[in-house]
Amino acid sequence: MTTLLAPPPPTRTHSTTDLLLAALAPMSWGTTYVVTTTLLPPDRPLLAATLRALPAGLVLLAATRSLPSGSWWWKSAVLGMLNFGAFFPLLFFAAYRLPGGVAATIGSVQPLIVALLSVLILGLVPGRAMLYAALAGTGGVALLTLTSEARLDPLGIAAMLAATSLMGTAIVLAKKWGRPASPLKMTGWQLTIGGLVLAPITLAVEGVPASFTTANVLGFAYLGVFGTAIAYALWFRGIDRLPPTSVSLLGLTNPLVATVAGLVILGQTLTGWQLAGFTIALGALVAGQAYSRKT
Repeated sequence: MTTLLAPPPPTRTHSTTDLLLAALAPMSWGTTYVVTTTLLPPDRPLLAATLRALPAGLVLLAATRSLPSGSWWWKSAVLGMLNFGAFFPLLFFAAYRLPGGVAATIGSVQPLIVALLSVLILGLVPGRAMLYAALAGTGGVALLTLTSEARLDPLGIAAMLAATSLMGTAIVLAKKWGRPASPLKMTGWQLTIGGLVLAPITLAVEGVPASFTTANVLGFAYLGVFGTAIAYALWFRGIDRLPPTSVSLLGLTNPLVATVAGLVILGQTLTGWQLAGFTIALGALVAGQAYSRKT
């Protein structure tokens, strides 16, 4: 008698489409610094964080009509605080105190943080090629964005390092826990939780301005819709489909896109060192993703 064996279940592999969609998130975040400094009310990091998170979260909750269940209440609370409740205030605090280039350089160390946490939490040991790509990416971003005129504010640096570490932790935990619902629903849960935690703190510490200018409204609307609701839904989708270090390497698109925008829109030019940094960072991004897909 012949025994028929069922074929093994298919293994999920990530595609170029998964990479491109996930990369749209850090590409949009590359505009956060310029929007913060030019359109938002000055020196209000808590207000900026709250109005970026809470309205977008409530809109997504209303659109998806979904709430967490079981253990995903506390898991959503943890991820909501890491991704939004704590990350957003630190990010805006750093944006108000640091030049964009300094913040981008600090943020580019996230792949190394994720690689370390992947070993400790997931038991995944990144290959040497991936670590070399992460190191090269950080060096390339430093050459590209740092200038001799860059001011190094200690509090801003500490805030950006903390924010980068929190987001890296969220990437690894999200990979460990998986997802019980669509990325859009999970984005709504986490944004709402983070925004609800921030709202009373913002009212107590900073209060609300007597009025908002048209520029303020446009800035908050842009960050809430494109830089938060849509971007994080794509980001969480990428975390589900891509290896954790591969996801974090996509953060290199942030300073690269900002540089291209400066060249095209503002007519800026690059020095020889900056051009070398751009090439190194881009090469590290491509090489890291190619190695990730190969392995």
